[in-house]
Amino acid sequence: MTDYELTRRDALKALGAAGVTVGGGAAALAWDRSSSDDAAESAEADAASSESGFGDHERETYRAVAAIVYPSEVTGVAGFVDSYVAGRVEADPERAEDMAAAVADLDAYTREWEDSNFVAVDAATQEDRLRGMGVKASDPDPHGDPRHRVRYYLVNDLLFALYSSPTGGKLVGIENPQGHPGGTGSYQQPPNDR
Repeated sequence: MTDYELTRRDALKALGAAGVTVGGGAAALAWDRSSSDDAAESAEADAASSESGFGDHERETYRAVAAIVYPSEVTGVAGFVDSYVAGRVEADPERAEDMAAAVADLDAYTREWEDSNFVAVDAATQEDRLRGMGVKASDPDPHGDPRHRVRYYLVNDLLFALYSSPTGGKLVGIENPQGHPGGTGSYQQPPNDR
């Protein structure tokens, strides 16, 4: 395990920071078919995803955007993103529809330039399309135009997930992200400048 390896535990903590409660972490593991032995649980997660319009294509798009916006020092991104997004989708089907619509917005923009959807182009082109859409300079607005929605539902949500996790907080020097208790050791240490 590297110093900045994201885990499913990080995803569950990020979901908690977002106010999402996941019963026993079952939803966060829904897309990980290899670790799920319960076929009924997997079928239930698939049904919830199809009702919201959020499926494998949308999940792959979230992974691709995370690969662009997450620092290169971070590993374990795919599993972290899958777990976090699965929890968001299951907890709030209306939000899941908006998340899927933001992915459709990004695909529509990419098709204007590449005649293909976002995940079908190479990583460098994906970064160019995200930058060309103006997402970096856009205000996050769930009711704005496509670039604002992509910023809100994809970029900002993924960055929130990263930096609200213990591993993401450690990456930027925040020992205990807000909402994550550090135990007695974190507040019993003297300040660094003594």
